[in-house]
Amino acid sequence: MEQKIVSSLHLFTEFKPHMLMILAQISYTFLYFITEASFNHGMSPYVYVTYRHAIAGVVMLPFAYFLERKVRPKLTIALFMEFFLLSVLGMSLSINLYFASLKYTSPTFLSSMYNTISSLTFIIAVVLRFEVVDIHNPRGIAKVLGTIVSLAGVMTMTLYKGPIIRNLWHPLIHIPPKSASIDESSLKGSLLTVSCCVLFSMSYIMQASTLKRYPAQLSLTTWLCFIGGAQSAVFTMIAERNNPSAWIIGFKFDFWSTIYGGIIVGGLFIYVNLWCTEIKGPVFVTVFNPLCTIFVTILAYFVVGEKLYLGSIIGAIIVITGLYLLLWGKEGDNEVDFKAKDKLRYNIEDIEECKI
Repeated sequence: MEQKIVSSLHLFTEFKPHMLMILAQISYTFLYFITEASFNHGMSPYVYVTYRHAIAGVVMLPFAYFLERKVRPKLTIALFMEFFLLSVLGMSLSINLYFASLKYTSPTFLSSMYNTISSLTFIIAVVLRFEVVDIHNPRGIAKVLGTIVSLAGVMTMTLYKGPIIRNLWHPLIHIPPKSASIDESSLKGSLLTVSCCVLFSMSYIMQASTLKRYPAQLSLTTWLCFIGGAQSAVFTMIAERNNPSAWIIGFKFDFWSTIYGGIIVGGLFIYVNLWCTEIKGPVFVTVFNPLCTIFVTILAYFVVGEKLYLGSIIGAIIVITGLYLLLWGKEGDNEVDFKAKDKLRYNIEDIEECKI
């Protein structure tokens, strides 16, 4: 009996990161539809982003203060300016574009396009010479090929609509439709989505550099939430200057939508992502992103009754295929890094033996 309990605990410990990442993707799936319903109900995306960042910052603050009290570096003016720029790229401008694009597209389209961030990050890293590509190595070829395939998927989703896939039954949940003047595959929505993905990619590259100088992930996340919230508040005051009532969301659906986005997605699962990245590495976390696309597509088609187009499905499959090709190529970087570390460790041991 005790052996079974120990075995079960060992199994749970081993697969704990996997289960947490699956729960994270499920939470992101609900986020798409909850926020879409709020925006269609009349809530301003800019107000939503501002409140969400503020709530996430308040939730993260006690964890950052107590858990990283001894490892948090001193904040300088140069670091604060770096946080400010990083907030523009990864918190305020990018996320405002992200949710604004949801008004012109659909959760399925947006979640599929989100998978291109890895490819865009790779391209920007190569341009800035943060990434080296060895075209004579199979994994180097996989990086290039995966990037090309992902971008081909984006072009397919953007330019090819295809026939509608009819629903088999009436939707179980009804979400108020968008305005009839808004075309789901409009160029405006596609450009907004691509723009936010490019900004996210730039923020990831900058974040890696910032963490080297400020290796306190929870504290950095808290700073970004508060700074991003302040930036979004300024942007919202300009965008909604003729509509001051947009700031009032009451205690109905819009309120709970904001609470969910701030506490569950912006707070809890940011920490889950950071923890899984530390335990399993960034590649492990990225591998689970396509699950959100699959969950969103299933929920959109079978439950919400969203219109699905053949072009979106084909493009999503192509994008996910390219993503896994790129990730397989990036996995080789970890192997080389581990070998280099082992070689360095053995050389140090040899040197110490020689000294003895």
